[in-house]
Amino acid sequence: MADIGILKQKVIAEIEAKAEYLWQTALDIHSHPELGLEEHHAAEVLSRALSDGGFTITSGPAGLDTAFIAHIDGSKPKPMVALLCEYDALPELGHACGHNLIGTASVGAGLGLAAVADQLPGSVTVIGAPGEETHSGKAKLVDAGAFANIDAAMMFHPAAVTRVSSTSYALDALEFVFRGRPAHAAASPEMGINALDGAIHLFNGVNALREHLPDDVRIHGIISEGGAAPNIVPERAAARFYVRAPHRRLLDEVVGKVKRCAQGAAMMAGASLEWNHFEPSNDNLVSNAVLSDAFAANLRSLGVLDIAPPAESKGSTDMGNVSHVVPSIHPYISLGIDTLVGHTSEFAAACAGTPGRKTMLLAAKALATTTVDFLCQKPLQQMVQAEFTANLG
Repeated sequence: MADIGILKQKVIAEIEAKAEYLWQTALDIHSHPELGLEEHHAAEVLSRALSDGGFTITSGPAGLDTAFIAHIDGSKPKPMVALLCEYDALPELGHACGHNLIGTASVGAGLGLAAVADQLPGSVTVIGAPGEETHSGKAKLVDAGAFANIDAAMMFHPAAVTRVSSTSYALDALEFVFRGRPAHAAASPEMGINALDGAIHLFNGVNALREHLPDDVRIHGIISEGGAAPNIVPERAAARFYVRAPHRRLLDEVVGKVKRCAQGAAMMAGASLEWNHFEPSNDNLVSNAVLSDAFAANLRSLGVLDIAPPAESKGSTDMGNVSHVVPSIHPYISLGIDTLVGHTSEFAAACAGTPGRKTMLLAAKALATTTVDFLCQKPLQQMVQAEFTANLG
């Protein structure tokens, strides 16, 4: 096996050689924003880059048209590291979460590693995971067994500050549909059953419930259907909620209480009730501390010294689902502007400018060099797995 330091130098040099190509790829995706599960252009651009770099592409895993799995063998199939891509955009804002950088960084890391694949005691897979913002593509890939042979999974996310380890909340996306009976709202209101009343009672019940929930629980919702016209008693109404908690056990308890609020609301209105998950659930993110430390060490070797301590995030991500089946990290790397806030036009602009280019290339190098460490160091693999097993327990 080649010297780890030499392998890292070769990988970094290959990423540098492809820097302009990678940046043009990120800009291409940025200028063609596509919503979740509609990212045909982005998936094709990233898949083509990997195919040209020697990867074998499998399109459409888990029944997701815009997902892909790209694989290149090293000297032996195991251990295997997965580098994850995201590339969906936000409505109206475009790439205001930096997914054009996320996808391209993982592809860049993969292309860098391809240059030394025959010298690595393991293999590399790049997984294109669509629909992170609204459809939880990674959750569907997990359920389909896409991570069954993976020993470690990594991706990065652009942010205002650099932080290699954090948590995220478990999330359930619940839709409650109330059905009543229409009637003329002025001439014969007594003949109707107002489904909208059920939705309003549900919001009142949830608001009363908040007083009796832990401070770290989050419930937020909208009325997505409220009736056809003011002079018709609403026959159908629907409300959608995100319910979040730090871990699955607590989330299940809270969801049970919200469902009981919905049942009571339906009884008060005299309406019938149905409920469903309008998006796949997210598990809480469990970052692997050993792997995070290895990533941080590589960031420092690349000149990044300002690394914030671990923190809790109240957001949610489908990377949480991955972290429950394979050791995972989801580090954040600063765009160099500490006032940036995600999901804003300013964030989108940074992801298409000089800050975005610098961060994307840095992330590609850190992901690639951490992959080299993991594949080449048996003790590191054992410590990562031991921590994962302990957390799973």
